[in-house]
Amino acid sequence: MIEQITYGIKISIKTHFEDTFYKDYKINFAFGYEVTIENKSEHTVKLNSRCWTIYDALNNTETIQGKGVVGKQPMLQPGESHTYNSGCVLSSPFGAMKGYYNMIDLITNETVKVTIPSFKLVAPFSVN
Repeated sequence: MIEQITYGIKISIKTHFEDTFYKDYKINFAFGYEVTIENKSEHTVKLNSRCWTIYDALNNTETIQGKGVVGKQPMLQPGESHTYNSGCVLSSPFGAMKGYYNMIDLITNETVKVTIPSFKLVAPFSVN
């Protein structure tokens, strides 16, 4: 598990390899990940938006931005957490992801950029 705390917000990530599939005569590698966002600060926060950068071993890079996470913009009181599952598809059996969440501190009305730490995506058969 990968973990990082920024502004009192702890991000924890677990990954797993899903499967391979063919699309347009190309092999694709599907990965899943579980993210837990835990508010360890003394302020209530709301997740407003996200930005992910996805890398694969073939030097492909994709940036994804949008509101919330999987259709939600969770509000977290001090001590609360929110967990969600998502996934991505790569053109190679390994890669990495990283990014950030824009969160609003509802006490100060300040927007903070919470780091999503870099984590690896690896198909088990691709390593010794």
